[in-house]
Amino acid sequence: MATGGDPAEKHTKRLAMSQQTLDDAYAAPANFLEIDVVNAETHGIANKRYTDYEVRMRTNLPIFTLKESTVRRRYSDFEWLRTELERDSKILVPPLPGKALKRLLPFRSDDGIFEDEFIEERRAALEVFVNKVSGHPLAQNEKCLHMFLQDTAVDKNYIPGKVKNN
Repeated sequence: MATGGDPAEKHTKRLAMSQQTLDDAYAAPANFLEIDVVNAETHGIANKRYTDYEVRMRTNLPIFTLKESTVRRRYSDFEWLRTELERDSKILVPPLPGKALKRLLPFRSDDGIFEDEFIEERRAALEVFVNKVSGHPLAQNEKCLHMFLQDTAVDKNYIPGKVKNN
């Protein structure tokens, strides 16, 4: 192969690679977004009971104004997020864990949706859901996702739109 005058050779030349150091290999990732759904708590009595979950977020992505946040969310808040993303974004939104309608039937011998095992299964499934959604670059620009992850209360009357990256 001739060298020198071929303009295509200049554009296809390999990049110079450097050896990775241990510091580079074990350093914090360049961009990360970590979301945990933890500490399920059941509140109320009788038919006024509900369970909410602590949603913890850590990130260094510039699109997020807060780099760490902790909020509490109910299952209905996850449903709201999914509905908003389906309506406003161009992404295929994964399904939520089911509503467990059989567990809501009266005269059960157990606590239904307030059983520890069910709450833990739902918590794990909600964590998978929110990580799939928030990992999508297009979803990261949606106001509803930012509100869900970072605001103490979800304003369901917000004006949908994109987040401006400053």
